[in-house]
Amino acid sequence: MNNALQQTIESLAKEKGIEADVIITAIEDAVLTASRKYYKSDENLRTKFNPDSGQVELFAVRQIVEEVTDPVVEISLPEARELYGEEAEPGMEIEFPKPTDVLGRIAAQTAKQVIFQKVREAERENVFGEFSQRVGEVVNGLVKRFESGDIVVEVGRVEALLPRREQSRAENYTTGDRVRAVIKDVNKNTKGPQIILSRTDPVLLIKLFEQEVPEIYDGTVVIRGAVREAGDRAKVAVASREREVDPVGACVGMKGTRVQAIIRELRGEKIDIVEWSDDPATFVTNGISPARVQRVSVVDEADRVIEVVVEDRQLSLAIGKKGQNVRLAAKLTGWKIDIKSEEEKRREVEAQFDDLGAEPAPLSVPGLDEEMVEKLNTAGIETVERMVSASASELSEVLGLAEGAAEALRQGAEAATMAAGGAVGSGTTEAVPQEGIDPLPGSATAPPALSAIAPPASADKTANEEMAAADSEDAGTPADPTDQTDPGANDESVSDASGDPGDKAAPESESNDSEPSREGD
Repeated sequence: MNNALQQTIESLAKEKGIEADVIITAIEDAVLTASRKYYKSDENLRTKFNPDSGQVELFAVRQIVEEVTDPVVEISLPEARELYGEEAEPGMEIEFPKPTDVLGRIAAQTAKQVIFQKVREAERENVFGEFSQRVGEVVNGLVKRFESGDIVVEVGRVEALLPRREQSRAENYTTGDRVRAVIKDVNKNTKGPQIILSRTDPVLLIKLFEQEVPEIYDGTVVIRGAVREAGDRAKVAVASREREVDPVGACVGMKGTRVQAIIRELRGEKIDIVEWSDDPATFVTNGISPARVQRVSVVDEADRVIEVVVEDRQLSLAIGKKGQNVRLAAKLTGWKIDIKSEEEKRREVEAQFDDLGAEPAPLSVPGLDEEMVEKLNTAGIETVERMVSASASELSEVLGLAEGAAEALRQGAEAATMAAGGAVGSGTTEAVPQEGIDPLPGSATAPPALSAIAPPASADKTANEEMAAADSEDAGTPADPTDQTDPGANDESVSDASGDPGDKAAPESESNDSEPSREGD
């Protein structure tokens, strides 16, 4: 290749990184397009590059046929044999040279545009074939220029684009700065740079961990998931394939050296490294860190809804700035997280109990059969309270009864309502034992239950006799059968007889006073 055109082809191929044959084909197509525009005929034109002369030759191609129907593109067999002898056969093609030095300036400009277009297409095909296999790979480049907020980055011999939407808010660049980004996409049929870079994609975070943490690179520690809000916070879930290796500690490094290198690369972005778990409750508990979780419960496993309860003072930390922490945790775990404080959960439970207590009582009144209940329900009387509020004439009309019978049923419903209300407030209450007061001898360890009705006098008398007997035994003097409690005490409750310290202390003082006089005798 000694001529100037061939040298130019070689130089261009080397510069663009494409094959020389691609450029030669582009030149042939350019000359063919210019020739068709110049000759403006229906001839079948063909171009060939002559490597010996370095020129592009133009031919008009005609096909040999036995009977000519279109003399522009066909030639008869006798004419062909006159030109090429007996070797000519029907179906063969004959090339007739045509001059190219008459094409002119306009044709040359057309050829130039075609050559540039073909070279660009070949170059784009070459870039697509090279970088389409490198999607997800981290590359280094230099900031070349800015275009409407987008950054054009020079990656090797090609240009890549870092769009504004793929830039972190915490980062600013100037021309000549070095950029490390991940290849997010490679376009084939778009104008401008084909390679789309990203600084916000979670893949960049994963690749940086692979470069900084040897355990991740060799597969001992596996990254199960990563989510980011570029420039603010990121969460990474890691798991270990060996029990002896702590996945979180391996990613953090000695005194945080490994993760600090990644944080510096991401311009101060906070990174939460949590341990992955196949248990949703455990994984969500870890994912909501740094907040401490009190309890976790799965609300709906089909829709992947989970409820998290935290301390009142931990609620703001768990939610994060503008909901950032819980939003990232939901993305990382794949669960919809409903986060509540303990106070909020307590109020919710109380409201549920109040709703249960406020449910209206169903129609259950003596004298009502199923047919009557159906009639009342049809008339809109579905509860006992509604039946009580209805008039006798209304009930008589609905049930088809006399007003007296209807009034009797209404009074029965009213009585049932009052009985239900009293049952709610009725019950017994155990007495609370007081300090310093021992239970009565012979009685149970727990004080007797209080009753709303006073016990009979005989029971009160028996209790007083037992108490007097116990006091006499303590004093060493037999009890005086005539010393009994005043019958008027029968009007008091059992709790007064058994729980008043004054009643118990009186016999003790009397027995203590009698002992010195007996010793003196």
